[in-house]
Amino acid sequence: MIKAYIDTITAGNCLDLLKRLPDNSVDMAFADPPFNLKKKYGKYNDHLKNQEYLDWCKMWILELVRITKPTGSIFLHNIPKWLIRYSHFLDDVASFKHWIAWDAQTAPMGKTLQPSHYGILFYAKDSKKLIFNELRYPHKRTRQANMLAKDYGGKKYLLHPYGPLVSDVWTDIHRIKHSKYRDTHPCQLPIHLLERLILMATNENDIILDPFVGTGTRIISFSFVAHSFTRAAYFNGNK
Repeated sequence: MIKAYIDTITAGNCLDLLKRLPDNSVDMAFADPPFNLKKKYGKYNDHLKNQEYLDWCKMWILELVRITKPTGSIFLHNIPKWLIRYSHFLDDVASFKHWIAWDAQTAPMGKTLQPSHYGILFYAKDSKKLIFNELRYPHKRTRQANMLAKDYGGKKYLLHPYGPLVSDVWTDIHRIKHSKYRDTHPCQLPIHLLERLILMATNENDIILDPFVGTGTRIISFSFVAHSFTRAAYFNGNK
């Protein structure tokens, strides 16, 4: 059944479509659902009562876990308010790996601290079988002499030749703000955000599923990611 959805965009109710897929059939699931913040999504009502919204989220989250392979990953992107509740749904059926803090400043609402990150929950279907590829970035060097910026206490010989591991705080990927690159969709994600997740969690010929395709950023990411042999299925629908 999963073959019918590979490399296609399927419009419809994501819950109905998810229920058609067999258990353990995708390698990575990424969800960026409506945030219930009164955004304008066309026909979808983004202003539900909290419990109604959470009940709906629980249904598609459990479906994502069901269809993910034991070696697979589940990534959920949202604001902290909802992610802490998502974790209650996931803790009994999957293994927590990371809360990735994506440094993306937003506007304050009321008497609050300045919101400066979105979160991405990273869960493994089975942490012992999880596919995970290390991602590293170059060691920081001085501009003029091209020397390591730190002396590391005389232990430079212990450094990994490809640099330190990417951390769980991502400050190098920026929100899309310029109108030249934006769609009318209220919550467009940058391509590089998805590229990093795909590189980290998939291998050749793996299948990725996205139940909330939005502007299609994930589709572009799947197409241009460094190992472009990854295959994907997308559901263009919300509730």
